[in-house]
Amino acid sequence: MSINMRSASVEDAPFIFSLINKLAEFEKAADQVKLTLDQLLQDGFSSNPLYFCHILESDGIKAGFTLCYFRYSTWKGKSLYLEDLFVEPEYRGRGLAKLALKRLANTAVNEGCGRFEWQVLDWNEPAIMFYKSIGATLDPEWINCRLEGKAIGDLANSIPLSSI
Repeated sequence: MSINMRSASVEDAPFIFSLINKLAEFEKAADQVKLTLDQLLQDGFSSNPLYFCHILESDGIKAGFTLCYFRYSTWKGKSLYLEDLFVEPEYRGRGLAKLALKRLANTAVNEGCGRFEWQVLDWNEPAIMFYKSIGATLDPEWINCRLEGKAIGDLANSIPLSSI
């Protein structure tokens, strides 16, 4: 059995898009995916990409993907953020996720990142155990905050900027 990780190409976008939807199903949030294939292509495979992806392969068969981007920490500087790592269930246990995290850790080192971060759902015990096994720290102190959809517009329009 051979495993491989390679940079994604525009031809991989439909596969990536399908796995994004499978990941959303796994996370019990399929109805939350509003992304389109066209948007995925524009945002990641244009002249100014917002993210980069890798394809994980087992014996030459596409088996998973990663989606990452760089962000900035006021405490640590440049950081690598892993938005998604997903391996098809039938390919799990072959070392693909470990290969992905090792290679991405190398990217973080080579890019001078002070952090390499990602999130895991609190009920995803297999992933939590895996992340702990590779030395990851799970931080219970920080709570994720977000505005989505209508809430973004509501805040943006709530107070005229000229009165702030």
